[in-house]
Amino acid sequence: MRRFVFVTALLSLALALPSAAFAGVVAKIDIATQRMQVYVNGKPAYNWRVSTARSGYHTPTGTYKPTNLVRYHRSTIYNGSPMPHSIFFYKGYAIHGSYETKHLGRPASHGCVRLHPSNAAKLYALVKRYGAGNTTIKITR
Repeated sequence: MRRFVFVTALLSLALALPSAAFAGVVAKIDIATQRMQVYVNGKPAYNWRVSTARSGYHTPTGTYKPTNLVRYHRSTIYNGSPMPHSIFFYKGYAIHGSYETKHLGRPASHGCVRLHPSNAAKLYALVKRYGAGNTTIKITR
């Protein structure tokens, strides 16, 4: 009987504290507003301007996990363009830093999600710290 009471109490505690049970990073990208909100352990941490696909290109929507992290990547498609702090999430698509900061806040990319280089470094560090398995990328229109 004591074991049943203990297990019941433990389960009740776990259900009462769902945010404490999730330790991770969620990056929500809104294509319509060209903004990224970053949550750490369920709490808002950052809200940044981004650039997603310009006319004629496509940024995929959906929910993803990072597939690869590359501190300093150069595009193999677009003339070796620098992509610092790349977080790849679907095929060749990534969240990465961009030195074209004047375009942040409006569509400008070939499909990737561009961030200011310092913000890309912060997000990259969070994903490294919490792990790709504990990171979720949500992209909506």
